[in-house]
Amino acid sequence: MIVVATADFEVYHGVVTALRDRSVEFTTVEPGEQLPDRTSLVIVGPGESVETPPDVPIVTGDPETPRRAVEEALARLRGGHGRTVVGIDPGEKPGIAVLTGEVVVAAFQVPAAEAAGVVARELEDAVDPLVRIGDGARLVGARVIDDIDAPIELVDETGTTPYLGTGARGMGDVLAAVNIARMEGEPIDSRDVKPTAGEIQRIKDRSREASETNRAIDEELARRVAVGDLSIEEALAEHRNAE
Repeated sequence: MIVVATADFEVYHGVVTALRDRSVEFTTVEPGEQLPDRTSLVIVGPGESVETPPDVPIVTGDPETPRRAVEEALARLRGGHGRTVVGIDPGEKPGIAVLTGEVVVAAFQVPAAEAAGVVARELEDAVDPLVRIGDGARLVGARVIDDIDAPIELVDETGTTPYLGTGARGMGDVLAAVNIARMEGEPIDSRDVKPTAGEIQRIKDRSREASETNRAIDEELARRVAVGDLSIEEALAEHRNAE
């Protein structure tokens, strides 16, 4: 059982909230009080200490990021203490999975434009972090890669999306991201891809669907969208202004 023993209100509130959100068994004690017999790990605040048996680890929470203390605690208890790796299944709404060792500590699915921001927040205090991104959805993936400031590996994502049974709809991208995080890839700094004719056409089709007048953008604007210079909305605005 996890024991929270801190006089730091911010750490206490954040850690307790995160533990409740994850339905984790825990209890709280005042600093200096005797620990329960079933104590398996103790979370304290900065500068605080507590006497524990040799086999009971102590995790120090940060008032700014108390959830990280919970992630570290769960990883240690599950034997997954180790490097933080983020897996990304690229697409218009990438699946993102954060692993500490072999333990999945967080998962997200957000619009592609927000993916790099999520990764940055999750890796903010990580030591020796790594991002692994699937090689599918080339154009979106390339834009995400350019926005990430961390070591990156490009992973062959063939077979990473599992079969989804009843009630699991919508989980495929996140589960694929978990599998991608666990696979070794090729270290890269960027990914230079040229949009294919099919990719250009799909962007033009998307612009037609988004247009109030049911008109598609031209090929040059579609190419700029493909490489990330413009959004569909910006391309449609330029298209209207040029008429």
